[in-house]
Amino acid sequence: SSRTRAAPTPTTISTNSDAAAEKRATFADVAGIDEVEDELSEIVDFLRDPGKYQRLGARVPRGVLLTGPPGTGKTLLARAVAGEADVPFYSAAASEFVEMVVGVGAARVRELFTEARRTAPSIIFIDEIDTIGRQRGSGASMGGHDEREQTLNQILTEMDGFSGSEGVVVIAATNRPDILDPALLRPGRFDRRVAVSPPDLNGRVAILRVHTRQVPLAPDVDLTGIAKITPGMTGAELANLVNEAALLAVRRGKDAVDMEDVRSALEKVQLGTRRSLVMPEEERRRTSYHESGHALLGMLHPGADPVRKITIVPHGRALGVTVSTPEGDRYAYDSGYLRGRIIGALGGMAAEELVFGVVTTGAESDLEQVTRIARGMVGRWGMSGRVGPLSVLPPDGADPMAQYASQGTLDVVDEEARRIVEECYAEALRMLRDNRDRLESLATTLLERETLDEEDAYRAAGIPRRPDLAKH
Repeated sequence: SSRTRAAPTPTTISTNSDAAAEKRATFADVAGIDEVEDELSEIVDFLRDPGKYQRLGARVPRGVLLTGPPGTGKTLLARAVAGEADVPFYSAAASEFVEMVVGVGAARVRELFTEARRTAPSIIFIDEIDTIGRQRGSGASMGGHDEREQTLNQILTEMDGFSGSEGVVVIAATNRPDILDPALLRPGRFDRRVAVSPPDLNGRVAILRVHTRQVPLAPDVDLTGIAKITPGMTGAELANLVNEAALLAVRRGKDAVDMEDVRSALEKVQLGTRRSLVMPEEERRRTSYHESGHALLGMLHPGADPVRKITIVPHGRALGVTVSTPEGDRYAYDSGYLRGRIIGALGGMAAEELVFGVVTTGAESDLEQVTRIARGMVGRWGMSGRVGPLSVLPPDGADPMAQYASQGTLDVVDEEARRIVEECYAEALRMLRDNRDRLESLATTLLERETLDEEDAYRAAGIPRRPDLAKH
C-alpha cells in the first residue's frame, strides 16, 4: 500500500545458431522448477538417443509449448534443453518473421526449418509465439494481417511435415496461451504444454544459490531469509535483486555483499528509487498517519499479511509505503482474507479522515487496488450471494469488452462491489477508532524515524508479534 501524490493527467507506461557458443546453458543453470525439468528431460534423452524410442515405436513430441508469466525462465529452459542434449539451437523471436511485405515471413520460416533439418538432431526455439500464433480471423487481427496469417500457416505446414524421425523439436514460449490458434495446439504440432510458474520458497532458495555463485557473500547473508520475504518473485526478478545488491556493494566500497545491501536492493526493486523530495511538515504528518493506518490494520486484522516495513521517505511516485508480504506462498484466497486486504488498503484513507477530517488524493493507488479486488470477488470468484457462482467479468489482461453478462448483471456487480468496499471502510474506521492510542504511537514514531522495519513497527504500535513471526 502506498500514498501517492496527485497526478493531474493519466500516465501511460508505455536467428542465429549458438552451437558454437563458448558457454552453453544446462539444467545446472536452471533452478526452482524441477517438475518442468522432468518434463523436458525426456526431450533431451530422445535427442541424445533417438533409437531407444524408435525401437518401441514412440515418437518424440514435435512441439513443446512453454507457458507462464514473464521472467519465469522459459527461454533459459529452451537453451538448457539444447545444452544438455548438445545439439544445435536455432532461436528466433516470432516478431522477426513479420514484415510489411507479404510472404517474407513464410520464406524465413522455410529457411529456418530447412537449416534445422539439415543439422538434425536440433532444436528450434520461437519466443513470444503469440505475436504470429494469434487465432486467425479474430477481431484483434483485422487490418493488414495477411502476412501474419501466412507466417502462421507456414509454421503449421512445416510442423506437419515432420515424420518424427528427423530429430527436430520445436519449442515455443508465450505468456498468452489463451489467444493462440487452436490449430497450433492440436496433437501433432505442439503436443506438449508445459506450465512454467513462479517458484515456491524452496525454488527461490535454489534460484538465489544459482545467481550468487559468482557473487562474494558476507557471512550474514541468509538466502532462505531472502526467499521468505520475496514471495511471488520470478527467477528474472531474483536475478535482478542479486545484481542490484552487488551494484550497491560496489558503490559502498565493500568486498562482499551483505544483508544490508540485499535489503536496500529489495527496497529499490519493490518501492522504486528513493527521492530527495522535501515535503512540508503538515504533508509529512498526514503521510505518517496514512501509512500508520495501513500498517495498524495489517497488524490487527486476523489472517492479514505481516507488516514488513513502513516508510514515509518518498520512493518513485509514492510519498510513503507500507510493505506487507505473506509468511509463506499462497495459491488460493478466501473471502475473509480478501476482505482483510481491502480493509488494510483502506486504512490510510480512514486514518486521514479520522485524524484530519479530510480525504486527499494520496489514496489513489489504494482505491485502484480495492476496486480490483472487490470487483473480482463479485464478478469472477462467486463471493457474492446476489450474483452467485458466476464468472461475468473477463480475467486480468483480457479484452475488457469480452464480458459474458447483460447490463443488468453488470450493474449488480457494481452495486455489490460498492457494498463490500463500504462495509470494509466502516470496519477500518471502527478498528482505528478503537485503537486510536496505537495509531498515535505508531504515527509519532514513524514521523520521528521516517522508516520502521517489522520489529520496530510492531513495538511502536504496542502489538506483540505472533509467535510464528517472531523467529523470522
